[in-house]
Amino acid sequence: MIKAIIIDDEPLAREVVKEYLQGHEGIQLVTECNDGFEGLKAIQQHQPDIIFLDIQMPKINGFEMLELVEEMPAVIFTTAFEEHAIRAFEVNAVDYLLKPFSKDRFDKAVQKWMERRSAATLPETSPLLETAASSPVQRNRVVVKINGKIKIIPVQDIHYLEAADDYVKIVTQEGTFLKNKTMSFFEQTLDPQQFTRVHRSYILNINQVTRIDPYEKENHLAILRCGAKILVSKTGYPRLKSALGL
Repeated sequence: MIKAIIIDDEPLAREVVKEYLQGHEGIQLVTECNDGFEGLKAIQQHQPDIIFLDIQMPKINGFEMLELVEEMPAVIFTTAFEEHAIRAFEVNAVDYLLKPFSKDRFDKAVQKWMERRSAATLPETSPLLETAASSPVQRNRVVVKINGKIKIIPVQDIHYLEAADDYVKIVTQEGTFLKNKTMSFFEQTLDPQQFTRVHRSYILNINQVTRIDPYEKENHLAILRCGAKILVSKTGYPRLKSALGL
């Protein structure tokens, strides 16, 4: 039996998907959730084959929830998110259904997924998340998971980011948090007016910089308000000076 989960903060929208799913006997709805927190827990507990996911939800949105999922199910978006970026998701998600959608449109999306599943040609979700990260909401905060709990970090609270193997350390006044992303990802998605990559291993919040000191060879050290001393490479130095207006 194929397991499915509905994640949507609108009760009526969930009811519509539940009703439409009744026409697909091979799919079992194991649970429904009204926000991303519940959705993440349900995915971990039930390990569904497919989820029907809204994008715009309170607490954390659909994209932020997907970033925290370890065993990724197939995704069909059920959303009113009609901005131009949705076109970029088309090639990466199984499908997206723009609310309000008909039963016929829903059935076609499910059939599309069934055919891809049989042919083992399901799309990767990671390119979708890379695209989603460019949305304004995603640029204003970072969502991490700590001991099974979700924490939302406003970007203005970030002092600096540091490369750490397959992760990135996000350093704030509250502490250090790990995110399973690359430095290039953050370099491309964080606001360049606020963050600058000064070294292969470091991205700084320029509002944290108090001074820049010479260091060995052609390198420098950026001294931050929090007391951290961050290495600035030869190529990162002019970027930092430009960002500071020096």
